[in-house]
Amino acid sequence: MKKKISTIPFAGTAEQEVCLQKIIAESKDDPSMIIHVMQQAQLIYGYLPFEVQVMIADGMDIPLEKIYGISTFYTQFALSPKGKYSVSVCLGTACYVKGAQDILDKVTEKLGIGPDECTADGRFSIDACRCIGACGLAPVMMINDDVYGKLTVDQIDGILDKYLD
Repeated sequence: MKKKISTIPFAGTAEQEVCLQKIIAESKDDPSMIIHVMQQAQLIYGYLPFEVQVMIADGMDIPLEKIYGISTFYTQFALSPKGKYSVSVCLGTACYVKGAQDILDKVTEKLGIGPDECTADGRFSIDACRCIGACGLAPVMMINDDVYGKLTVDQIDGILDKYLD
C-alpha cells in the first residue's frame, strides 16, 4: 500500500527546527546516519512532512529523492501526522479473510479519511497494517492501545463514537 502525503498544512515551530538542525549538524558528515536523523526528525515532528525531508536532504547533502525513498520504504516512517486516536485495522491474512477490508471501508467512511491520513481536527488517523498479532480475534482493529476483535461492520460506529469526547 502506497503511503499518502499529508494534505494538512505543515505547522512546525522554530524550536523544532533548531532541534532538527542540531541533529543534522551532528550527523551530516556520516551518510550512514541518515535513518537515525530521520527517526529523530519523526520524534520531533511526529511524522516526516515534505518540509522536514527537504531540511534533512539539504542539511546532509543527500538528494531529496533518497530521503523520500527511505521514508516510503520503511513502515516506521509516516508522511502524515498521527491523530490523537490512531486507528489500526489489520489486513493480515486471518483478518482479511474474515472481513477486515469491510471493517476498514466502514472506518474510512465514518471518519471521512483514508489510510495514512489524519482528520483535519487531528483527532483520528487511520493505518492499514499487516498484522497486529491477534489472529485468533480476527478481524481486529486497534485504537491506540485498545484492541477490538471479532469485529463486524455494525460495531464500528459505536466503537468510534466512544472516542468522540
